Amino acid sequence: MMSRVKNGIVAGISATVVVSLIEAINMFVLKMFPPFPMIVAKMFGMTGNVTAGWVLHILFGVVVLGTAFGLLYGRLPTKVPMAKGITFAVGAWVVLMIYATMIVPGQRILPSGGFEGMAWMLATHAIYGAVLGAAFERLLKREKAHAHPVGAAPAH
Repeated sequence: MMSRVKNGIVAGISATVVVSLIEAINMFVLKMFPPFPMIVAKMFGMTGNVTAGWVLHILFGVVVLGTAFGLLYGRLPTKVPMAKGITFAVGAWVVLMIYATMIVPGQRILPSGGFEGMAWMLATHAIYGAVLGAAFERLLKREKAHAHPVGAAPAH
């Protein structure tokens, strides 16, 4: 089980780096959508604290979601690793949307006219999931290759 958690965290690092780069481009260059780190900061009562938003975004992407994915990988539908990752990440997005729109709607976590922002978050979650699934599968294959070197008989 520790191996799955470790692989999930390592895959979470890869996926979080990719999505963080995309979000940084949105935040500092495109400025098309509400910055996700600002939304995360607001969810935790730290409105306007971009540093806290980035730290929480990275913490959740690497530790929370990476670990959860590692533990749930075998139970997720489909046999395609990227599809497993996308399914998982879209599920995380659904939980986020329920939290942001139903549990704390009085705090207005999502900006007004938030459909575009919600769609942006869905797209970035799907990208996160695709990278997460691909990286996790690659780590599993590498682990299996090291456990059974080419030409060596598997241990019984």
